[in-house]
Amino acid sequence: MTIHKEGFKTIAISGFFFVLLNLVLFSLMPNHLTWLAWLLFAVTLVFFLFIVSFFRVPVRIFTLDDNKIVAPADGKVVVIEDAVDDEYFHDKRLQISIFMSPANVHQNLNPVTGEVVYSQYHKGKYLVAWDPKSSTQNERHSVVIKHSRSEILVKQIAGAVARRIVNYLKPGQQVQQGGELGFIKFGSRVDVLLPVGTRVEVKLNQAVQGGITVLASW
Repeated sequence: MTIHKEGFKTIAISGFFFVLLNLVLFSLMPNHLTWLAWLLFAVTLVFFLFIVSFFRVPVRIFTLDDNKIVAPADGKVVVIEDAVDDEYFHDKRLQISIFMSPANVHQNLNPVTGEVVYSQYHKGKYLVAWDPKSSTQNERHSVVIKHSRSEILVKQIAGAVARRIVNYLKPGQQVQQGGELGFIKFGSRVDVLLPVGTRVEVKLNQAVQGGITVLASW
């Protein structure tokens, strides 16, 4: 396991305050309240370790198959339905949405190999990520990857807690399946829009792993 580069600054700041707070607590706390200082130490340690774990990047063996569309994120499948895309395709698409809890790995990966033909950031609201309106009203970043068979839209969506979306893809860029697409901080959602009729390989409420679980196949 490694730590994602997006976490270096956050972890450093959190570590500084963790050390500073506990130094102050142990130096000022009366002897008869030492137990309280240790309790607060335990609580702040758990919080600090949570921050570190949030930015973890586990070692994985990715699913690499040109006939498969793999999950771009860890989480739980919350939507499998036909939906009209008004941003890029302007027609009906098969939408698969993955909800990412704060405990999930938050690195986002390319579901297919291809060329980036669209990359656009949109300002928006911060509705809870499982709200259907979050796909079109929340802050989000959309990218379209042109695969040899079709184009796929991947939408990183901010939630009520997530307030920072990072996307690394630019139009004209060639990307590989399992390569890094971006990062979302502190829980959110990722939508994948596929051609209608694409064979779905997952079920609602199924837990998926980014770069490993096959969402659909051509």
